[in-house]
Amino acid sequence: MARSVSILGATGSIGRSTLDLIEREGDAFEMIALTARQDVEGLATAARRTRARHAVIGDDRLYPALKEALSGTETQVAAGPDAICEAAAMGADWTMAAIVGTAGLKPVMSALKQGRTIALANKESLVLAGSLMTQAAHKAGATLLPVDSEHNAVFQCFPHDDPSRVRRIILTASGGPFRTLSRDEMARVTPAQAVKHPNWSMGAKISVDSATLMNKGLELIEAHHLFPVGNEKLSVLVHPQSVVHSLVEYVDGSMLAQLGPADMRTPIAHTLAWPQRMKTPCEPLDLAAISRLDFEEADLDRFPALALALQALAAGGSRPGVLNAANEEAVAAFLEGRIGFLDIASIVDKVLSRYEARSPESIDEALMLDAETRRVATLALARQAA
Repeated sequence: MARSVSILGATGSIGRSTLDLIEREGDAFEMIALTARQDVEGLATAARRTRARHAVIGDDRLYPALKEALSGTETQVAAGPDAICEAAAMGADWTMAAIVGTAGLKPVMSALKQGRTIALANKESLVLAGSLMTQAAHKAGATLLPVDSEHNAVFQCFPHDDPSRVRRIILTASGGPFRTLSRDEMARVTPAQAVKHPNWSMGAKISVDSATLMNKGLELIEAHHLFPVGNEKLSVLVHPQSVVHSLVEYVDGSMLAQLGPADMRTPIAHTLAWPQRMKTPCEPLDLAAISRLDFEEADLDRFPALALALQALAAGGSRPGVLNAANEEAVAAFLEGRIGFLDIASIVDKVLSRYEARSPESIDEALMLDAETRRVATLALARQAA
C-alpha cells in the first residue's frame, strides 16, 4: 500500500526537496495535503503533479487564485491559518513540517496530536515550545524525526534504547563565511557577504544565523529537547568542510559520526524512509578528493551569539524563545541595512536582559511571549538607530 504523506510548507527549499524525493518513487506515496504561505503557482503546480487531495494557502486573500489554478482537478482547496492546521491534522502516515518561523508551531502541534510520524524541519517550534511539543508527541504516541542535517546525524548515531551510554553530543558548524575574520573586520561586512554560505544553499535569514553562529546555538536548544542527555553533554565543534554533520561520543571512548554531502535530500530521505533506507540523487562523497577534515573550537569572543544561546539554554524557561524572536528581528534589521553585523548579538543581549526564565504553559502563551519579545526588540532597534 502507498504511504500517505503531507507537506506543510511545500514551496520552500525543504518542501521542494521533499517533493523531488517523493516524485522519484512513483506510486509509493499518496499525497494527502500540501500547504504554502503565499506561493499560489508553486502550490498549484505541486498539487497537480502529485494529485494531492488537499491544497491550502495560508493567505486567505489568495483563495480565489488557488481555486482557479486548481480548477478541473479533484484537489480540494482551502485558505487561512486554521485551514493549514486542519490539513496538518488529516492523519497522514508521514508529515513534513517545513513551515518557516512561529507560523509553523500550531500546525506542528496539530500533526503531533494525530500520533503518526512527523519529520521536523521547523527549528522555531522546538526553540519556542520544545517541552510542550515533546509532551504532546509522547501523549499521542507520535514519532518525531529531526530533519536538520546536524540533528538527523545525531539521530542516526544515538543509542535510543539507553541514552546513559552517551558521554557527549557534538554538533558541527561550518563556521560560516566569516570564520577567520577579526571582530574589526566583521564590523564592516555587508548583508550580501553574510548570505553567501561557503557550503550550503540556504535562505538569507538562516545564512546570517550561520555567519553569527546563532544557528548553532539554536540547534543546541533543539538538541536539548530531542536527545535526553543533559545540557552539559551538548557541545559545538567548527568543521569548515561540512562533511561530518555531527558526532556522538560514547562513555567507552568510541565516537560515531554521520558523514554525507551538503544536500538536504539526504536527511529528508532518512526521515521519509525511516526505519528503512531509500535511494537519493545526491552525489556520493569522494573522501579522497576531499582529502582532509578540519576541526576547531568555536570562538565565543568573536561569535557572541553562540555564547548568548548557551546562556539561554542554561537558563531555560522562556529564554530560548526570547532569544529566537529577538534574533529574528535583529537579523531582519541587518538584512535591511538598518544595523551592522555585530549589532545583531548586541540587540539580542539587550532584549534577553528584560526577561525572567519563566516557562510558557501553553502554545498560546508561547506565541504571546514571541509577539511581546518582537515589540521589545523593535524598540531596541529604534534606539540603536537613533
